[in-house]
Amino acid sequence: MNRRLLLTTALASLAGTGTLAAEKFDFRRLPEPAALPQIKYLDESGNETDLAALEGRVVVLNLWATWCAPCRTEMPSLDRLQAKYPKEEVVVLALAVDRAAREKVDQFMDEVGATALVVGHDQTAKAARLLNAPGLPATLVIDREGREVGRLLGIAEWDGPEATALVDELLQG
Repeated sequence: MNRRLLLTTALASLAGTGTLAAEKFDFRRLPEPAALPQIKYLDESGNETDLAALEGRVVVLNLWATWCAPCRTEMPSLDRLQAKYPKEEVVVLALAVDRAAREKVDQFMDEVGATALVVGHDQTAKAARLLNAPGLPATLVIDREGREVGRLLGIAEWDGPEATALVDELLQG
């Protein structure tokens, strides 16, 4: 069994027990905001775009995949976070770094009940490599200038008070 499948299986079994519940918002802030590499992906219409198109807004960039059980657990809280803010100010971009067809990505979103998120697709999974994401889910928070402020690896309650305070702080700044 390959390492990714083994890890995913182990995490999925923990998710069913509640052991994986995000009890702590373990956001790791960078000492200074950092420039990001150019990340290209397909938007919801199938058109190529990049993160630069979102400059001027706070971006919560979630890297996930259709085969990722912890991603399934986390996605509803990301959807609720997006629902709290207008997309002109805050974009929660759920970027599937997955070789699956777009139909499978859309099916995943339907299954978890996500309706507010902006959903992108990187079928090459190149974004995860360029962003040095060691596993999924991985979520980067990006300021209005397009710089990474910090990241959280693993699942979290993105609609909780700590995440909301972080987004509000970046909107003020």
